[in-house]
Amino acid sequence: MTAQRTAAAPVQDLDDKILGGWLGRIAGNMLGKPVERGDHWTRQRIDRYLRRMDALPLTDYIPGPPPGSPLDPAEFELRPEWPECTRGNIHGSSRDDDVDYSILGLHLLETHGFDFTTEQVGDLWLLRLPYLQTFTAERAAYRNLARGLKPPVAATVDNPYQEWIGALIRADIHGWTSPGDPRRAAGLARRDAVLSHTGNGVYGAMWAAALIAAAFTAPSVRAALEVSLEHIPPGCRLARTVRRTAALHDAGLTWEATLGELDRETGHLHWIHTVPNAAVLTAGLLYGEGDFTATIALTVRGGLDTDSSGATAGSVAGVLCGAAAIPPQWTAPLEDRVRSAVFGFDGVRISELARRTGRLAAPPPGPSTGRRTGPGKAAEKPS
Repeated sequence: MTAQRTAAAPVQDLDDKILGGWLGRIAGNMLGKPVERGDHWTRQRIDRYLRRMDALPLTDYIPGPPPGSPLDPAEFELRPEWPECTRGNIHGSSRDDDVDYSILGLHLLETHGFDFTTEQVGDLWLLRLPYLQTFTAERAAYRNLARGLKPPVAATVDNPYQEWIGALIRADIHGWTSPGDPRRAAGLARRDAVLSHTGNGVYGAMWAAALIAAAFTAPSVRAALEVSLEHIPPGCRLARTVRRTAALHDAGLTWEATLGELDRETGHLHWIHTVPNAAVLTAGLLYGEGDFTATIALTVRGGLDTDSSGATAGSVAGVLCGAAAIPPQWTAPLEDRVRSAVFGFDGVRISELARRTGRLAAPPPGPSTGRRTGPGKAAEKPS
């Protein structure tokens, strides 16, 4: 399937798919949050913990250790937030930057429209996002902005995290508001990403946005992945890694064998780097085969930046299947409520975020009118 045919297809049940994206992102984030520390929670350790908790196959949120548990806390050290993001303990979503940036991106588009500039992204961070709730590349860029530096310099000064996953986790809103138009989504994500990232850090955001936009109209997750790769440089490490993951899947390797091979090829990179996380995410999507539960479970069990990759996997899978098809064990505990560090949004209803996103979402370009170029710079050519 070509990108043009995918983009021109009608979007069915748009509101349900957008809500599915929001719910999927938040559920995937919550699933991965207890084990978010890739240097400790390896793929093998995650599965060892799940077996001890009698939670394999993983079909619900990760269980916390029972009272008086004999588990060695040094071996199974869950994140401090685990009491509010484990099975049976969830009452609304836990606060997390992977969701904060989706909310902040929505506020950006509501405030400045699709003509927003990279400088306006930075201004909104300073106005609405607490400094201590930013991390890695975003914190470096935030610090540079506060010193008076402007994009693109703000992304490069004292910032060793330029190719890490931070821009990718900000990309969903650009996909959700560009249903069936992955080129437009990639262009918007690029304009956002260059505030804090370069190279594969930017390409990761473009890829994720294009992937989510394509998921609205693609007939399968594999088709959406193929389309997404058309919107990043084909020779970049990210594109090569996504294609390599797909090739291993096509060769009939098991999920475990595929991730083992990818570990050997990308394991020298930091566990928050975009490239190895894209490999885990791609494997989760392909081996999950469009099933929401299998997709987020495999992605989180893959390790590395589990809450970030789980969130993006949930967003893609949620768009593909729609909110109504997400099993209730993932959505009911969220209680239609999200905690957020973004000023003015703490406690907002997920359904409200989805409705506001739906009001911004533009229909895909029709075959008679060609590809849409507006509003603003929506058709900016990715580099």
